[in-house]
Amino acid sequence: MSLSYYDFQAYNEQGSLEKGQLSAENEQEVVNVLKGKKLLPIKISLSQQQSQSGSQKKGISRSELIDFTQGLTTLMDAQMPIDKALFLLEGLSESASTRQLIEAIRRDVKEGKTLAQALEARENVFSVMYISIIRAGEEAGILNQLLPSLERFMVDAEETRRHIVGAMAYPSVLFVVGIASIVLMLAFVVPQFATLFDDAGTKVPPSAAFLLSLSEWMQSYGWTLLLIPVGLYSAWKWWGSSRENKRHRDSFLLKLPIFGKLLLYKNSANFARTLGSLLSAGIPLLRGLQITRGVIENTRLVDELKAVEEEVQAGVALGKALDNRKIFPVLLYKLISVGEESGRTASILEQLAVTFDSYVKNLIARLVSLIEPILILFLGIMVGGIVITMLLAVFSINDVAM
Repeated sequence: MSLSYYDFQAYNEQGSLEKGQLSAENEQEVVNVLKGKKLLPIKISLSQQQSQSGSQKKGISRSELIDFTQGLTTLMDAQMPIDKALFLLEGLSESASTRQLIEAIRRDVKEGKTLAQALEARENVFSVMYISIIRAGEEAGILNQLLPSLERFMVDAEETRRHIVGAMAYPSVLFVVGIASIVLMLAFVVPQFATLFDDAGTKVPPSAAFLLSLSEWMQSYGWTLLLIPVGLYSAWKWWGSSRENKRHRDSFLLKLPIFGKLLLYKNSANFARTLGSLLSAGIPLLRGLQITRGVIENTRLVDELKAVEEEVQAGVALGKALDNRKIFPVLLYKLISVGEESGRTASILEQLAVTFDSYVKNLIARLVSLIEPILILFLGIMVGGIVITMLLAVFSINDVAM
């Protein structure tokens, strides 16, 4: 569902002409809204200010979205009406794109839409999980209780993301610089030896001949190397182009050594944190499981959680249902079973989220500590191999000359 903005001109009951702007899915909805306000529309046109869904995502960063959620949490906790809270947030925001987004949401709320409906119209800005939690809070009348959990989830998720990005920054730079060094040596340094070998008139050693041929290819067709990342990205997108393909791809990722376990525990942490927060706020288990599926990124795990939800609906305990799937961490369903017996499922889930987050961070640290020496060794062998090969070839020419 996507909203567009329409400029309208209409006569009121007193016969005066009114002009304004409304957001709606189509012109007919604009007509219905105007008639509901006892206005007679005479002109409706699509505004140049189009639906915010297309442009907002580009201008709204994760940190701005977190700031918006934190501000909304504070104001809703103070029992402030949604439209007034949005009005205050609009004035407090320093980003023009964020102000524009909040203004559009506030306009929809004032027109009678719920906050969840206003956010759903901008689903490329707000995730399914975000919208689902807001909707659940509005339906149950506990939005002010769910917003702190949503805020904490977003902050923790952003902290984990930054930790991963920060940990992988050095290996990434090292890899890029190393590959660039190898390419530059083959393209500009190695060719300088070709003239030396031609002048000497001696037979070039096979290893040096291979590097000279590779260097010649690099000078002529080296630009094709740029197609490799493009091709890999295209193949990756194609692999996930359909639901079935994406499920196969995500299943393959879960089977990868180390990386697969990293994905599993990261998604398990999101599952535990979200479901624990929902249960703490009084959301029923089945409804909580439906919402929680929105925070899971791996399609295979989403399908498994659907099966878990069906078993729970049939009367199976959550811990047992998770155990039956044989894919989630043992600690997850074991402790959930303990929590169900003691009536502390929500608190145990929140503790599990912290445990899984710590496991993910430790696993990333071990992965980085493993990647760095392997990269250094690989790049050292490559660069050193090129240098030694060419120097030995030069020494062999001198030996022949003597």
